[in-house]
Amino acid sequence: MLENIKENVSKVMVDKEKEIELMIIALLSDGHVLLEDVPGTGKTTMAKCFSKSIDGTFNRLQFTPDTLPSDIVGQEYFDVKTSDFKVRKGPVFNNVLLIDEINRAVPRTQSALLELMEEKNVTLGGTTYPLPKPFIVIATQNPFDSIGTFPLPDAQLDRFLLTIKQGYPAPEKEKQMLKRFRQSNPIERIESVISIQEIVELKENVKQVTLSEDIEDYLMDIIQGTRQHHYVEIGVSPRGSLSYMRAIQSRAYLYGRNFCTPDDVKQLAHPILAHRLTLNVEGEVKTSKEKIIEEILDRVAVPVETL
Repeated sequence: MLENIKENVSKVMVDKEKEIELMIIALLSDGHVLLEDVPGTGKTTMAKCFSKSIDGTFNRLQFTPDTLPSDIVGQEYFDVKTSDFKVRKGPVFNNVLLIDEINRAVPRTQSALLELMEEKNVTLGGTTYPLPKPFIVIATQNPFDSIGTFPLPDAQLDRFLLTIKQGYPAPEKEKQMLKRFRQSNPIERIESVISIQEIVELKENVKQVTLSEDIEDYLMDIIQGTRQHHYVEIGVSPRGSLSYMRAIQSRAYLYGRNFCTPDDVKQLAHPILAHRLTLNVEGEVKTSKEKIIEEILDRVAVPVETL
């Protein structure tokens, strides 16, 4: 079933196997995805293809500076006919929510996402409504120096399981894309390949994947490395540790194993941890988050299996 998703999205996206794999890991880990890159690199197309592969409810929001919290979660209103208050639920009440250009909305609107992304609930008129299961937010983000963007707060970034940066395709791959889209848009032929019930079952299976004591220690050494680095103001949070653990379980399951390996930990370090770091002034000038993660991975001892 998971391979079917990869094949389905690959019918449209060219040379994006690694990115598709990360989105599947987020789905299995009950996490959210942030697609970050310059405009026109296929972020929205990737999200739409992935969403169409799932046989669940889907909605899309285009964030702008005048987007209101009620445009996301809904609102309580007074019905004149019944002389009573009623609740109109917003587009967030779906299995997959695609938010296009999430960092174009003002902080007031961004705050509406905090509860629903973490607790999978929405409070309207003093009543809490649970969101459908599974629930995943796939958001696209333009670079911070783009016109009309607002930086996402740390509390919101921490709620994204992982960040995916696609980049420009290689020339031969881009030529292949031109041929694929020449006569029609292949996304129109994408059909769902996995049901909601199957996803729920797979997520329960992921929780049974084993983490040995050595792997847990290796993971925690990397987390501590982010908190103690001299260029880091704020390291990875305990929420980040939980997300990291669940993600490496999902990767092991995706590769057909019921146990995690050091490679699972290393391969997911950058997409899981980098966006959770806040650098100090000196760090902003002298290095980058990716270099810090790489430095920590080189410094932390990798556990070796004993025979």
